[in-house]
Amino acid sequence: MKIKSYKENPHHLAQLVDLVNFCQNIEADLSIKFAEQDDMFQIPAYYQAKGGEFWLAFEEDKVVGSIALLPVDTTTAVLKKFFTYPEFRGAPEHLGAQLYQQFIDFAKEKGFVTIVLDTPEGEHRSHGFYEKKGFVQIKKEELTVDYPFPDRNSRIYELKLKG
Repeated sequence: MKIKSYKENPHHLAQLVDLVNFCQNIEADLSIKFAEQDDMFQIPAYYQAKGGEFWLAFEEDKVVGSIALLPVDTTTAVLKKFFTYPEFRGAPEHLGAQLYQQFIDFAKEKGFVTIVLDTPEGEHRSHGFYEKKGFVQIKKEELTVDYPFPDRNSRIYELKLKG
């Protein structure tokens, strides 16, 4: 298993689309169209050129996971596009934990203080993961930054990073 920063590659992008579609629309039945998340088709400009990053996890040459950091200001970033295929969740791979650690290490290195994220209300497994990592649910009105996301009765979470 290897985790790498995104580099433009049509084959890997197609596999990322398959992963996101599986997790959002087949597994979670959220009916999120890719027109609602066109950031995936402009990763270098949308994430990397703004000082963020987008990582892909590979098993051989197949994309099996992803996570992204989107800066919204100098102290706050958004955790986005955090997906893994079911067979890589939990033991023995713990791919979600590996991707998350890559994200957190980068966020701290870049000096971010606050991480926010949105996740659909029905995604209880995700809620548990975030809460175990120290995220606290906040009301949408308490969100101090603005960023686009496909809202599906979403929960908003916030994490204050410590050095």
